[in-house]
Amino acid sequence: LFFKLPSDSFKYLGWCDIEEHGVRGNQLHCPRVREGPSEEELFFRKEEHTLRKRKQVTDTEKWEKRMQENWENCAELNLSFQDLGDFYQVENFKRILQRLIRVEKLWLVDNSLTDLSAIRLPRCRELNVNKNHFTSFKQLPKLPQIQHLSLAENNITTLSGISDFRHTPLESLILKRNPCEFQERYRQLVFSNLPNLKVLDGIPKLPEDCSPPDVRFFYRMCTIL
Repeated sequence: LFFKLPSDSFKYLGWCDIEEHGVRGNQLHCPRVREGPSEEELFFRKEEHTLRKRKQVTDTEKWEKRMQENWENCAELNLSFQDLGDFYQVENFKRILQRLIRVEKLWLVDNSLTDLSAIRLPRCRELNVNKNHFTSFKQLPKLPQIQHLSLAENNITTLSGISDFRHTPLESLILKRNPCEFQERYRQLVFSNLPNLKVLDGIPKLPEDCSPPDVRFFYRMCTIL
């Protein structure tokens, strides 16, 4: 770099576009992928002077930049704490997720995410989406190779859809501080739906977790001959 980066006391006052560097996306474990303010936002902020300084980017330069991102070869990636579920950020964020065809470990903590069901992560073995806004297992990405999944502090109210992970190699699941944790016979229901699961909420599978789900409702049935 031919110039100094802004100090911490100024890091939130503007956006810095660093040109002519050889850093590729898969070399960064915790890249910031939030986009800068839009032209409309700059106008309402009365910062048109910033807008005029922006360089007109050609299609060729856009293509070169996307090639440099190199998300396709990224194996481990941390995109946490960036509010990427925000309406202004989500389009670019999902574009990146769709390119993560080789990622094995992915952290998306505290990003206000609500629905990633259209995303497929074919090689992902470890996913951490703690502190988001998921309400159902159906809103999670397709994860055929998942082994460790952490969903703590979301808003998952029922275990509906958890059986979608039945045929995956899922071994460890974290559901702490979700409403579904207070469901009756919670642990038995989870383990009965996930036969490969070994650890739930940090606690290994116990003998009492292997009992079948509650079947008391059968005794309420009346048989008429």
